[in-house]
Amino acid sequence: MITIKEAKTKIELKDFVKFSFDLYKDNPYWVPPIIAEELESFDKTKNPAFENAEAKFYLAYKNGKIVGKTAAIINWQEVNNQQKRKVRFGWFDVIDDIEVTKALLEKVYEYGREHNLDHVEGPMGFSNLDKVGVLTEGFDQIGTMITWYNYPYYKEHFEKLGFTIEKEYRESIFSMTDVDPAPFKKASELIRKRYNLKSVSFTSTKEVMPYVDKMFKLFNTTYERLSSFVAISDVQIEYFKKKYIGLINPEYIKFVMDENDNMVAFTIVMPSFSEALIKAKGKLFPFGFIHLLKARKSSRDVVFYLIGIDPEYQNKGVTAIIFDDFHKVFTKNKIENCIRTPELEENHAMNNLWKNFNPIIHKRRKTYKKDL
Repeated sequence: MITIKEAKTKIELKDFVKFSFDLYKDNPYWVPPIIAEELESFDKTKNPAFENAEAKFYLAYKNGKIVGKTAAIINWQEVNNQQKRKVRFGWFDVIDDIEVTKALLEKVYEYGREHNLDHVEGPMGFSNLDKVGVLTEGFDQIGTMITWYNYPYYKEHFEKLGFTIEKEYRESIFSMTDVDPAPFKKASELIRKRYNLKSVSFTSTKEVMPYVDKMFKLFNTTYERLSSFVAISDVQIEYFKKKYIGLINPEYIKFVMDENDNMVAFTIVMPSFSEALIKAKGKLFPFGFIHLLKARKSSRDVVFYLIGIDPEYQNKGVTAIIFDDFHKVFTKNKIENCIRTPELEENHAMNNLWKNFNPIIHKRRKTYKKDL
């Protein structure tokens, strides 16, 4: 018999997080989160996503053992401002038993119907800066700290339960040895002069901080045209600023400014923390933070986390400035591979951006939808 229970207490929420550790215990491609940080993201008093959202966390039990989990999420900004009457589900993990999947998702449907919503979509988090999508290709590729990993049967469960594909994402990787810097260097010099642009680079996190608010404002402007986009609020900006900026090697944050010091483009690249997180096993102490610090300084792989370009400059070659700057620092730091985070198939401008780097699409993922 399958029983579904809402996780409310600290112990239950910790069980919620740790179920994934049990499910993927022997899987070399799953990248574990830091347990304390995962719990913080579920804490209404700490995660500003709850300013515009609410969530319930469900655990599935069979014969007294946890066999699945999911979060049911309502982003009220999305519902009220965009008129998308959607209940989301995320942090979904389950054993290969479709009846468990069905029971968990029934609780999500129930939650959506209680609030008069008309469809469900997932897996996805609270906002556009959270993880998204169920992996459908690339199960033999190591994950990143900003993507979910899952087994192949997840897709089969959703489709057998009547879900249809809503959004499709691709993830790609390219080798730095395949990149010829000459065209970027030449184009960079021309674009700088033509539009009176300058790039800004950093050597310390302290130097970055005065620019971060502008960066997130530009992020909202860059992506607001995408159908799935929900803007990042000022409170969320402060949260992400404190939580993530310090993790990033400041050399891997690049801004492009116009002659009036208005930001026209930004890129955040993160060292790959995948191997470090696997070694940390969900804990910062006593040794987990040491693995993360080493990765921050010496990882040979990097993840292109965020890139944003003012719509007025999106067809003016500004990316040449960014790539020219990054090639220099990547060469100095002996970076070998560049990994792209999930990009919507419909985001043609972003997909075209990478075509000259000979990227290999090594993973695909999807979100699934069902009417209530």
